[in-house]
Amino acid sequence: MIMEREGGENAEAKETNACYEWRFAFPDRSLKMDDRLYLFIQLPCPGFSRANSKIQISSRSTSYIMRALRYHGQKDIRLEEIEEPQVKPGWVKIAPAFVGICGTDLHEYLGGNNLIPRPGHPHVLTKETSPLTLGHEFSGVIEEVGSGVSDLEPGQNVCVQPTLYCNECDPCKRGLQNCCDQGGFIGLSGFGGGLADHVVVPKSAVWKLPSNIDLELGALVEPLAVGYHAVEIAPIPHPIPSDLPILVLGSGPIGLAVIQAIIAQCSSRSFPPLIIVSEPSPTRQEFALDFGAHHVINPLRTDLVSSIQSMTRKEGVTVVFDCAGAQSGLEQAMKCVRVRGSVVNVAIWENKAQVNVNDVVFGERAYMGAATYDNGDFGRVLRAMEHGRIRPREMITRIIALEEVEEKGFRGLIKEKDRQVKILVDVTGRGRKDSGVGYLD
Repeated sequence: MIMEREGGENAEAKETNACYEWRFAFPDRSLKMDDRLYLFIQLPCPGFSRANSKIQISSRSTSYIMRALRYHGQKDIRLEEIEEPQVKPGWVKIAPAFVGICGTDLHEYLGGNNLIPRPGHPHVLTKETSPLTLGHEFSGVIEEVGSGVSDLEPGQNVCVQPTLYCNECDPCKRGLQNCCDQGGFIGLSGFGGGLADHVVVPKSAVWKLPSNIDLELGALVEPLAVGYHAVEIAPIPHPIPSDLPILVLGSGPIGLAVIQAIIAQCSSRSFPPLIIVSEPSPTRQEFALDFGAHHVINPLRTDLVSSIQSMTRKEGVTVVFDCAGAQSGLEQAMKCVRVRGSVVNVAIWENKAQVNVNDVVFGERAYMGAATYDNGDFGRVLRAMEHGRIRPREMITRIIALEEVEEKGFRGLIKEKDRQVKILVDVTGRGRKDSGVGYLD
């Protein structure tokens, strides 16, 4: 124990408000060297009544060290030790459990700062730039809640809706926060991320997991919400009738999410709509069929347009969900969709797309985008999962440790694109031995 007064000089007293104040410092080896717990003792000055005597115990804010996977730039991610964040009013501190590696994460890793703010150009809402902590698809356990948070408590299993928005622009004022002019994401724009031992997020971002949804499944809610939102806003009847033909381009994580959302939102689970999937990967073709697709077409071997015309009596499909983001697929989509049908783009494009406007005009077709999810989609996905209308566990094809993200996560997705769908990171390591997923090396 070290006895010191304010200013760091040992075993000295100073007079404050007619009392002598002594400060005792207790070094804690788990903290940084500069951090100590303090015991303040105030004793009365001579001539004052002992009734004025008091002992106060207080703690200076302490800074613990945690692990965090940080993005520094193109192909430069580092597992670092950084200061643990502290909870603040209206916010919630979470210990991340499982984190999904998203295609967006991979694109940032391979191509450099696209969504992640570059040094010198901070994000408008977070005021942060790279290096920053990754991970925007994640579940976890609440550790602490800030003042003003009354409906959440430590120990609860939760998932996090990572979207950030200003609440001041026109889209936000219209309730379209997913289209915010200044929008961003926890885990891509700042405010920490799921690939760390701890993260602090706004209370509004936290969703409690129902008792029958474990933490592995909780990490899938974010990509499932992307697919659910796309189907929800598509200009087709809802509930979706069973005689509606639908084409999905691509059966990666988002394509599979769209397939599950179509079935979850149909009028009869016994007679779902005709779902056709275009996918060249044999493994992902099998996933599409397992999750409810009726037909899968390899566009590299079979003429997609002719096949669609044959399956739909030359009418075409009512709606196409583009989850691939490839120019050839977009051109085929316009030829596969019927007159007054719609093409809904769910993909994030790496290159500029070209649309033959005449295909749109003369067929009175609609081409629209679907931007992530609105503020109710997480709740709708959780209810669908809770009641068995969405059963996504088989999307998880690998679970890795935090230390393995670059080698078995990012590089694994590159080398084994046809084998992998959703790779989860087990941040704590505690769930690995209990998971039903085969750990692929």
